[in-house]
Amino acid sequence: MRLPIQFMAALCIGAFAASGALGQEKLTAQQERMKSCNAQAAKKELKGDERRDFMSECLSADSAKDGKQLTAQQERMRTCNAQAGKKDLKGDERKRFMSECLRGDNASAGDGGKLTAQQQRMRSCNVEASKKELKGEERQKFMSRCLES
Repeated sequence: MRLPIQFMAALCIGAFAASGALGQEKLTAQQERMKSCNAQAAKKELKGDERRDFMSECLSADSAKDGKQLTAQQERMRTCNAQAGKKDLKGDERKRFMSECLRGDNASAGDGGKLTAQQQRMRSCNVEASKKELKGEERQKFMSRCLES
């Protein structure tokens, strides 16, 4: 009877150690980035929106270093975020600026409101669809064909 109890105790200890519950498991790359950015934010004593913006910027900057190319939207977000930071915008004013900047409004966008090739194509297809007064499924089909060409 003693042997099974010792065996069960050894089995439980082994399972506990193998599961990484002793805190010796390795962090993933994302967890490492999060840990690093969190430490930097704490060191700078950032709170609220500033902390959120910093964490977003920090995590996206780290992912760009990992060899991943940023999308056009991520680039625009980075640019607009930097501009809002330079202008020291807060609260509703910052939200309004970011919305206009990300939308590409001429007044706020740092790139003068230039559209990407895809955005230009989307705009011209939308204009054509509107001229033809297309709606619903018919408009969707038209837009798909237009954007593919």
